[in-house]
Amino acid sequence: MKNIFDLNETNKVINRINKLHVTTKPSWGKMSADQMLAHCNVTYEMAFEDKHKKPNGFVMFMLKLFVKNTVVGDKPYKKNSKTAPQFLIADARNFEIEKERLINYLKKAQSLGENHFHGKEYHSFGKLTKQEWNIMFYKHLDHHLTQFEV
Repeated sequence: MKNIFDLNETNKVINRINKLHVTTKPSWGKMSADQMLAHCNVTYEMAFEDKHKKPNGFVMFMLKLFVKNTVVGDKPYKKNSKTAPQFLIADARNFEIEKERLINYLKKAQSLGENHFHGKEYHSFGKLTKQEWNIMFYKHLDHHLTQFEV
């Protein structure tokens, strides 16, 4: 797994994002480019903002038990796999705003560095290691940027 906390990798991901256009079509799935960017921003919103309701104890237990390993494990996501309700983006979004937000989140995570995240609590899974944070950040972005062939 590539390290999103490495400046070179962050820049490569940003370059891929910059290749997107509002009219870029996905190879699979139903999201438009603006929706995909907004969808990818949710991971960072959960890491940096208090915008999404945290799951209760039982739901968090179930997420840790059944979802966490899929999200923070090395195995790539499957195409057209189910997503959590908070990540569903049904309405149109402003492409440029969502793109700028995602790039800014990437820069923020990279500047904070992996040690900032080691042992930090994530919204849905509790404390994660720096490796788990890296996988979660990188794998999700790579999956969707590949979906849009950038």
